[in-house]
Amino acid sequence: MSIIYKQEEKYFNLHTQNTTYQIGINQYGYVLHNYYGRRIADVSMNQLLNLYDRGFSGNPSQAGRDRTFSLDTAALEYTGCGIGDYRISSCGVLNEDGSMAADLQYAGYNIYRGKQGIPGMPAAYDNGGECETLEIVLEDPCTKLRAVLIYNVFEKADMITRRVRFENHGDGAVRLERALSVCLDMQPGSWDLIHFHGRHCMERQPERLRQPHGITRISSKRGSSSHQHNPFVIMAAPETVETNGDCYGMMLVYSGDYAAEIEMDQMNSTRIVMGINPDTFSWKLEKEAVFDTPEVIMGFTHEGLGTLSQMYHRFIRNNICRGKYKNARRPVLVNNWEGTYFDFTHEKLEAIAGEAAKLGIEMFVLDDGWFGKRDDDCSGLGDWKVNENKVHLARLAQTVNEMGMKFGLWIEPEMVNEDSDLYREHPGWALKIPGRDPARARYQLVLDFSRVEIVDAVYEQIASVLSSCNIEYVKWDMNRSLADTWSAALPADRQGEIRHRFVLGVYHFAERLVNDFPHVLLEGCSGGGGRFDAGMLYYAPQIWCSDDTDAEERVLIQYGTSFGYPASTVGSHVSAVPNHQTGRISTMDLRGMVAMSGMLGYELDLTTLKKSDKTKVRQQIKTYKKYADLVMNGNYYRLTDPVKEPDYCAWSFVSENRKKCLVNFVNLHTRANGPLINVRFRGLNPEANYKIQGEKNQGGQKIYNGAALMYGGYIFPVFTGDGETVQLYLQEVR
Repeated sequence: MSIIYKQEEKYFNLHTQNTTYQIGINQYGYVLHNYYGRRIADVSMNQLLNLYDRGFSGNPSQAGRDRTFSLDTAALEYTGCGIGDYRISSCGVLNEDGSMAADLQYAGYNIYRGKQGIPGMPAAYDNGGECETLEIVLEDPCTKLRAVLIYNVFEKADMITRRVRFENHGDGAVRLERALSVCLDMQPGSWDLIHFHGRHCMERQPERLRQPHGITRISSKRGSSSHQHNPFVIMAAPETVETNGDCYGMMLVYSGDYAAEIEMDQMNSTRIVMGINPDTFSWKLEKEAVFDTPEVIMGFTHEGLGTLSQMYHRFIRNNICRGKYKNARRPVLVNNWEGTYFDFTHEKLEAIAGEAAKLGIEMFVLDDGWFGKRDDDCSGLGDWKVNENKVHLARLAQTVNEMGMKFGLWIEPEMVNEDSDLYREHPGWALKIPGRDPARARYQLVLDFSRVEIVDAVYEQIASVLSSCNIEYVKWDMNRSLADTWSAALPADRQGEIRHRFVLGVYHFAERLVNDFPHVLLEGCSGGGGRFDAGMLYYAPQIWCSDDTDAEERVLIQYGTSFGYPASTVGSHVSAVPNHQTGRISTMDLRGMVAMSGMLGYELDLTTLKKSDKTKVRQQIKTYKKYADLVMNGNYYRLTDPVKEPDYCAWSFVSENRKKCLVNFVNLHTRANGPLINVRFRGLNPEANYKIQGEKNQGGQKIYNGAALMYGGYIFPVFTGDGETVQLYLQEVR
């Protein structure tokens, strides 16, 4: 069993293959966090709970004259509020009498095999009984508000998921002002916070900083997980690097407003909480009502950041992503967006598709501009009917299929233009505050997806289009942040629920889509990577990583993304030069290598390509298909750090049995009389020998020892220009 309860000593051990998470219950009825780290035997870790009388840290009434126990200094498994813990809180409530207090005390537990889903929300799923669940019930003895702490232990995956179910067993309503999913009181000492910030067209840039005394906050209030911050953070020991050191990961399975708050307190102890952003949230919990928080995926390893990343990669591939394309190679596609934008005709689209078929591309995707009155981004959103004056959709799909390719389509279901039939008929369907002019972004407003009837009305329009012809791919975009969040469907005292209900509406739409069209490959998008999170990956097994298609910048974006998310989830395209975002001219080799380190696609007018570039496209597609399984399912290694070493970058994919390895190296900036570049490979069998294909300026295939490549390294050739690449394929030989 992975969950063990020691009745006499009153503690729970949650064991994974390599870790132990220990929870204790003290004599005063509070649930304490004893330990989370490397796996230990079934022994109590109470020696870590040294108690002292701390000045200005009060004591609960149950403690009587025992001044050594204080909620203000104890390592708590989940906090109440307003009762003497002055650190960041897991929850916040407003009771009927106006008080803002919750004293959450131990009230029971339950252990069972398997895992339950979360109503209306994505969550990790159990594959055939691999999971065991612990529920710990906390209750306020005065208000009868319960917080059920739910732990799901995935033993072989070395992962634990956590969430909370609030239940109101009192006589009246309470208002949840904070309802976070997880609280972790870490061991005293110094910890580094690693988070992933950015902006539109430069998402998920890693930043590492020593956690100071006080509170650090990583969050989004944009209605999505956002380009600016990702709902994934790492707490690492200061000495932790890629190959060794203690590190903890927390990833929220949620696509809306969120917050991760980290505090180092007066005693040098660090607490981290994560969940729905309380700044834009409140929830009226009626008598007998239930509220479920989203789930957090937690992982720990003492083997460094690389191992932590691989743990998350496997877990997302195996326990988050679903459907036909969960483990299947994704078709190589061409998207017409940067090739034509809105300026296309039916004939132009057929010409691009025809060229794509000749080059070996497997799917043609029609992006924005196919519906309503949509010749620019000022009108048409919400009118999901084919504009037959621009394109005959069914005929185009049939033509593409006859060329031997699949056909795909772009949608943006949450949005509406004021210049649209939908808005003219239903102006009250948009999020707007009465008496105020709404904020606009990209000339569009946001539909009130907190209302199921609006979600269903939009869905029926889009489903009708998807049923009209053979559409096998959908790109779901979201091109602005939320503002003016007021809903005509809710009373004044429930307006704080809109943003969470909006996310539930998005999930309702997505669940219907994947159930009604299981053959469709759904790709998430929000102006690129503005909603790149585990919540959307539950529905869409890949996400458009960034609107920045510049290969050099994509190296940095995909590097940061790799800390939490596998390559199989990364949509990445070869685009035209000069690049449309930066104006940079990069080689076709560089663009291809970066793109095929995710799920390969093209985004340019193929009819304008030079003959030499078309030859390279054919070769890129063959290479991608050859190594696709290794890229999707192999262990990913960051061999260099392009933040510290911006002139070059190397990364690799190694099969689970260590017999195969693909090393990608890109030379971003050539230096005159530059130094030699030595890269140490990782993940190989040190006792095995490997044959290497792809070496430049080498006669024939050489044999290298695995230990020599990992401990000594590999010297890459001297480069004579920016954008040169080397791709090495290693295969074990006997």
